[in-house]
Amino acid sequence: MSVTLVSSLDVFSRQAACAALAAESPGALVVFHDLLEDGLVVRRVFQEGRRVEHGEATLEHPCLSCTVRLDVVPAVRRLLPSGSRIIVALPPAAASETAVHALLRGLGDGVTIDSVVFACAPDAVEDQIWDHHTLFESGFTPVPADDRTAGEFLIRELCFADTVLLADPVLVPVDPAARFRGAQLIRELAPHAVLTDSVGDVRTGSHGLADATARTVPGVVWTAGESSGPFTTVVQRIERPLHPERFRHALATLAQACCWLRGRLWVASAPGCRITVQGIGPRVWLENTGPWQAERKSLPFVSQLTGQDMGEWHPEYGDRGTVLAFTGDDIDAAEIAELLGACELSEAEMVAAADSFPDPFHLNETTDTSQRSNS
Repeated sequence: MSVTLVSSLDVFSRQAACAALAAESPGALVVFHDLLEDGLVVRRVFQEGRRVEHGEATLEHPCLSCTVRLDVVPAVRRLLPSGSRIIVALPPAAASETAVHALLRGLGDGVTIDSVVFACAPDAVEDQIWDHHTLFESGFTPVPADDRTAGEFLIRELCFADTVLLADPVLVPVDPAARFRGAQLIRELAPHAVLTDSVGDVRTGSHGLADATARTVPGVVWTAGESSGPFTTVVQRIERPLHPERFRHALATLAQACCWLRGRLWVASAPGCRITVQGIGPRVWLENTGPWQAERKSLPFVSQLTGQDMGEWHPEYGDRGTVLAFTGDDIDAAEIAELLGACELSEAEMVAAADSFPDPFHLNETTDTSQRSNS
């Protein structure tokens, strides 16, 4: 039995998206899940516009992942024998990746995920990326401990989803210019996804777990190729390690105009470690993801995304190196190249020991830590 997953940041876009998907699939069951305060989960099932079921449950540990595991998966298991296509509307801010793995783990071969759809209002996307508040502070989730920003959730969903459905809330006036700009930004951020509108014929992509997972690997760099419209993506590569202190000073400028900065770093203070960097709106963080493949003396990393540059093997350095991608509407490739070039070690610095360099990010050979900051 096929299941379509719908994730979103707000209930209004989610509702519009589910209505559009149901209209394309007569007889489909649409299952809405909502996590409210005090761990109350509300479940509603609709078919042909009629509510056929309403249920409530209280979670001992109220969080979105528990909602998926303890309510979404059992509901799908119970509805599968109906023979109808099932459209699952996840609670706002619930990760579709979590739901896919939970369904496959809980139901195995009994379920097929045909599409993972991210529903959003395009005119709000850019503002959501730059919002520095957490999801809880913005009212998108009742879970106080959820410290993700709207931008972090949005970028993760755009990477994992195979379909982006533009769904304007019915009660909110839409600025046509902002909507058009938002759609262009989405095309740049999610070039792999089918972009469709809730008004008119709705097209969906096809879910492939391997590809979807590969797109969310920390440090991965993949781009749209040719950009169109005001938003562009610039990719820069540096062969030698970066001087950590010079890079620390350059990072704020590098991230300043980017909606999304991502990639991997080769830093002189931790030369054996693959350091990933991600900047979404105002928040930037680095993480030590362990040794490079070259440090393991294993075969070169082979990209799971055909045609995407995710791991070139240098004859001297192996997979070590810095690869960064910058996406925004005011990207100066020459300035980025100059800033990164100034961070690269000189010939004389290349022979210095790692412990002779400062470690401002506290990402060394033996620890697996991360550092976040607001730019």
